[in-house]
Amino acid sequence: MTWMLLSRRRALASLAATGLLAGCGRGADADTLKVGSQKGGTKALMLSSGALDGIGYAIEWAEFPAAQNLLEAVGSGAVDVGLAGDAPFQFAYQSGLPIKAVSAQRSDPRPSEAVAIIVPGDSPVRTIADLKGKRIATTRGSIGYYLALRALHEAGLPPDTVHFTWLTPGDTRAAFATRTIDAWACWTPYTSTALKEGARVIADGQTLIHGYAFEVANEQAIARKRTILVDFLQREAKALDWAAAHPADYARVLAAETGLPLDIALIMVRKNSRHAVPISRAIVADQNIVLDTFRDAGEIKPTRPLDDAFVIL
Repeated sequence: MTWMLLSRRRALASLAATGLLAGCGRGADADTLKVGSQKGGTKALMLSSGALDGIGYAIEWAEFPAAQNLLEAVGSGAVDVGLAGDAPFQFAYQSGLPIKAVSAQRSDPRPSEAVAIIVPGDSPVRTIADLKGKRIATTRGSIGYYLALRALHEAGLPPDTVHFTWLTPGDTRAAFATRTIDAWACWTPYTSTALKEGARVIADGQTLIHGYAFEVANEQAIARKRTILVDFLQREAKALDWAAAHPADYARVLAAETGLPLDIALIMVRKNSRHAVPISRAIVADQNIVLDTFRDAGEIKPTRPLDDAFVIL
């Protein structure tokens, strides 16, 4: 496996070191839900919508730069639940983490450029085939990596056509600016910011990914905190509807929470408009494509039944 399971101590230390673990004044007990959020993700959504007004339990927020870090924290028990795209979830689940998807969201229609492979504006690269022998930076197991694999497959090219460089989004941004990499497979808000600064898209996820995201919970949290977890997910579904109807209001809070310029925050809101959908047989079946893509690239050897990755609360 390409992932190593983080110990609870390591995950908590990582959060403390970056100052991202924020509590609401109550202990981490059965009446506290520890929620992981990616930059500009669940936290901004729930705060802007007022969806948490009147809750009878505490929320502890922990923020992460990418889904991989979030899922490791969920797997270790450092947080109870967090939102991740389908590709990083399947990658993490097949690595053996004690996690399950407890709700589903979908971008429909799938927006252009929300997940994309980008190059500098003056790059000679125009197509995926032009990347032969060149360096693509992304995070291993991420939705960006999945998009790159799908784009190579659609072009009839094997994964080793390119050289993948594994970097965090922050490190990749610096490498992209200094031209130490040739392309970047990433997602909003990173795509939106880079495009504003002159980058160019050579492939996006509009037709290559399904647009699913899952709230993923630790198995112990599912057993011990089911009642408050169900309440949180119901509130989140309402918050998604509110955000779709009030993009400008959501963008203002998002900009304040993340430090993003307001125009970038508004682009991010519009390109990440999602709604809650029931976990269905069709959704589970679509995940076979994700597994096949990672397996064919030699990244995972699926050993856990796909049906066991989902639970309806």
